[in-house]
Amino acid sequence: MSPIRQSLGVAVGQLDPTQFSEYEELASATAGFAAAAVVVYLVGRLLIVPGVTRLVSARNRNNPTLKSATETYAHAFVIVVAAVAGVVGAGYPSVLTDTALVVAALTLVVGVAGQEVIGALISGLFLVADPDFNVGDWISWPGGEGVIEAVDFRVTRVRTVNNETISVPNTELTTNALTRPYGRERYRITERVDVAYDDDTELALRELVETAREDDRVLDEPEPTARILEFAGSSVGLQAEFWVALPMDVNLVDVRSQYRRRVKRRFDGEGLTLGPASGREVSGRLGVDLVGGRGGE
Repeated sequence: MSPIRQSLGVAVGQLDPTQFSEYEELASATAGFAAAAVVVYLVGRLLIVPGVTRLVSARNRNNPTLKSATETYAHAFVIVVAAVAGVVGAGYPSVLTDTALVVAALTLVVGVAGQEVIGALISGLFLVADPDFNVGDWISWPGGEGVIEAVDFRVTRVRTVNNETISVPNTELTTNALTRPYGRERYRITERVDVAYDDDTELALRELVETAREDDRVLDEPEPTARILEFAGSSVGLQAEFWVALPMDVNLVDVRSQYRRRVKRRFDGEGLTLGPASGREVSGRLGVDLVGGRGGE
């Protein structure tokens, strides 16, 4: 027998039939996992998630945040259930009953996620449960302001005045004070001006109010107001307040700019001094040296 035939015979003889059965088992387990996971996911995504979302929305019509949050959390739950069904479909149900393995897996998940992610998740649950924190609300916090679009696991999406969507960590919203100086569909604009002490303060207050009323975007209710804010060193601080509807549909930057331009024109016409120069009191002695023909005295 030639060496080539001998080598082929040895190679063929070395093939272990059990290897094929191992491949078949792996392929069968993979197919079982994929089939079970896909079926459960599709049923949950197309039937369970919409059903639960509609049920929660129907019972909580005044809290639109729950609709977005319920859809997010229900979707995540369906993914977890689909993964479990895939493990069972693959023929490894004993994995789910192994306490030590389950504890090790949970420990790994917690270790990988870290404190920040878990803290953000818990903060998100608190935000969803807060009846005063809803999708569509205008909020202000130390990092910015805008309208809440959605509350997710880790972040809250907020749309700003410049029509930009930013993702704010949930922990930042739960650990900082949130300001809501306006209703859900209204926004209060405040403007401060300083006038001289010699000016007619009552006239300045009336002009601030009348200037706000000239803009059709300013609401009649609540009506614009103006008041004395403080007595500064060289001026009287005044503050005007007026409201606009649907702040995200109104160009607030333009509203402020146009208001300031009209105030400037009105005050100039009435002889009112905007932002008077600050006076400084000087004490001490002042000496003058005369140079020239008169310096001999």
